[in-house]
Amino acid sequence: MKKLLISVFLIVNSFLLTSCLPAIQGASTISTIITTTNDRRSAGEVLDDRTIMLRMLAWPAQDIMLEDAHLNFMVYNKSLLITGEVPNNATLKHTIQQAKIQDPKIKQVFNEITVGPNSGLLSRSKDAVITAQIETLFHDQEVFHPTLVRVMTENQTVYLMGAVTQREAQKAVKVASKAKWVKKIVKRFDYLKTRPAAEIERDRQRELEAQKKAELLKKQAELDAKKAALKRQIQELNGGTTMEGTPF
Repeated sequence: MKKLLISVFLIVNSFLLTSCLPAIQGASTISTIITTTNDRRSAGEVLDDRTIMLRMLAWPAQDIMLEDAHLNFMVYNKSLLITGEVPNNATLKHTIQQAKIQDPKIKQVFNEITVGPNSGLLSRSKDAVITAQIETLFHDQEVFHPTLVRVMTENQTVYLMGAVTQREAQKAVKVASKAKWVKKIVKRFDYLKTRPAAEIERDRQRELEAQKKAELLKKQAELDAKKAALKRQIQELNGGTTMEGTPF
């Protein structure tokens, strides 16, 4: 894990120092754009979120009022989360007003922007490492699929989005809190009463297939053991040599 974090830190620093940050907008942008087969949104909802995200990424460069701002975005089920820094209250007001009209499909905007100087390279690198830590830790638990919870970190505050049950949300927060440097965790979840029926059935089928595979492997192991025992018996009957043509 330590080697992974160091590698991620160096890679992120490389991006930052080569002026690639506006293009990637932190690790959260990459995870937001990637589509996964385990997504609980429909294909249409995923496409809508991708469209919104791409428009949000293009917007700051086209708006002169945001010239001195540093903004990050995360979208889930048409809900838009904005973090970062703006130089003054006028820019903050402008950002919130304009964000809502960047795409007519945006349902709500979560404003987590602060007024003040832009974060530095070290702070952004640390945030990217925190996000990478959490996404890695999500693979080490079995309560929810790791791609179901989206992660973004700003100034060591972790933001979580996704469609999850209460149990899954609690687990996500508990796991995220284990990451180094995390100061605060903010939940922006869409809560489900239960897991989707299709997902439960899919997991049931996987368990059945795993059980069948385990049974076949067990039977194969038993058969191999019987073959080995029979081969030894034949060797003993032949004075320690195997008869030619013995199919073992």
